Amino acid sequence: MKSNKKLVMLSAAVVAASLLTVACSDSAKQGDTPQGAQGTEAPLNLSIAIAQVGDIPAKGNAVEQAIEKYTNAKLDIQWIPSAAYNDKVNVMLASNEMPKLLKVNQTPGVVNAIESQLFWEIGPLLKQYKNMSAQNEQFFQNISVEGKIYGVPLYRNMGRGAIVYRKDWLDQLGLTIPKSIDGWYNVLRALALNDPDKNGKNDTYGIVLNKTYNQGAASMLTRLSVAMGGVNKWGVDKDGAFTPEFMTKEFTDVLKLFRRLYEEKLINQDFAVLDATEAEKLFDTSRVGIRLAVATNGKSQQDRLSKTTPSAVVDVASFEGPQGIRISSENGNNGFLVIPKSSVKTEAELKRVLGFLDKLMDPDMSTLLLRGLEGTHFANTGDKRTEFIGDGFNMFQREVKPYRDNLPVLEGYNVAPLKDVPIGEKGTKMESDGIKYIVSNPALTLTSATFSERGQELEQQINDAQTKFIMGKIDETAYQDEIAKWKKAGGDKIMAEYKESYMKLKKK
Repeated sequence: MKSNKKLVMLSAAVVAASLLTVACSDSAKQGDTPQGAQGTEAPLNLSIAIAQVGDIPAKGNAVEQAIEKYTNAKLDIQWIPSAAYNDKVNVMLASNEMPKLLKVNQTPGVVNAIESQLFWEIGPLLKQYKNMSAQNEQFFQNISVEGKIYGVPLYRNMGRGAIVYRKDWLDQLGLTIPKSIDGWYNVLRALALNDPDKNGKNDTYGIVLNKTYNQGAASMLTRLSVAMGGVNKWGVDKDGAFTPEFMTKEFTDVLKLFRRLYEEKLINQDFAVLDATEAEKLFDTSRVGIRLAVATNGKSQQDRLSKTTPSAVVDVASFEGPQGIRISSENGNNGFLVIPKSSVKTEAELKRVLGFLDKLMDPDMSTLLLRGLEGTHFANTGDKRTEFIGDGFNMFQREVKPYRDNLPVLEGYNVAPLKDVPIGEKGTKMESDGIKYIVSNPALTLTSATFSERGQELEQQINDAQTKFIMGKIDETAYQDEIAKWKKAGGDKIMAEYKESYMKLKKK
């Protein structure tokens, strides 16, 4: 019997060796990346600095062990509180003492470090990695510096923008989601004046603005003007000349729409001082019919409304105009991971680090980071979906989310859909599909010394002018005068510097 056992063990060893040979052969085809638990290389010792999200996970927890086993790595994670993160990164950059992977945002300090060649350029290597090379090129272009790629983005869907609305109200009034400026006026007017909640009171709005209505990626003016055929923050013509959105017809039409709504008291008169959270409460209490938000907001909106108005029906729709669906693109990342040359000294080690990041997007790892551990956080359903079980979702938030938020995964890629209520599934699919309709900001990664020095001040000047225009404190002539002041104060320089940066990249 002992001899038979030895024979069985020897046979098993031979089979295992054969499998390892195949695995190593496959590895060579993917930029010398290790093949998880099957790899023959010693584990990759990998130090990482990332932002702390919630409580710090216990060292050696089940999620971390699963990552280490699959990727053939030994992780040394430095969790840095989010509030102090950028300051800590600046200290690391100044001392050039960094871990092998560092999460950064595209701040002037980080761009300066990239231009100083502190990090490996990885763009030419990406095609060797099946998962990273499968992602939309725009993800990487959005973190590029002078047209080159120095990091792996923490992917986020770029086409999330959507209209969240009270379907029951629109149906009752015989309305549909508008696709033109006139259509928007008519729908918003009807929602404000035609008593959609049937309480006999004039207490509803079609839409409300808050004090950040024209700021950042969530700018309501940008989202609507892009839907109408406009540009996303900046437009560029065939000669490389740049034009800010507020100098375009589509944007001006949207601005005039809100001026008319304000003048006729069809939107809230206190928008210039109203917090975003207070504006959301108005929707939650059946005071508002439409929000310009993101597609997955539909589910949470329905949940909150159901507590105050059980009969409410919320739905989501894409931004659409004369040219079809058009969504103003978001940046597409929650920062990105760079690989410092001071810590990773050879190209061979660089490729192993990239291999680690690529394997995090394999089906097993995508499922782990987006759903958790099977049987603990989630279960597979009979229709090729997944669902959280028991207290699995809350456990996921504590035990898995800190990794998910700091490592490269993307909802909808290499993971089974999450079973949800219909509006939840619809919103998730819309956010994944939205990338087909995005309108990108052509100036996102261009360089402008004037914008770096005075961009915020100049943006605030224009934002204030837009608010005054909507409120009727200045007329169209005075508004154009404000744009002329913007140009003279530095806007003309920004446009010229963007053109110079753009044309320089085109020649490469």
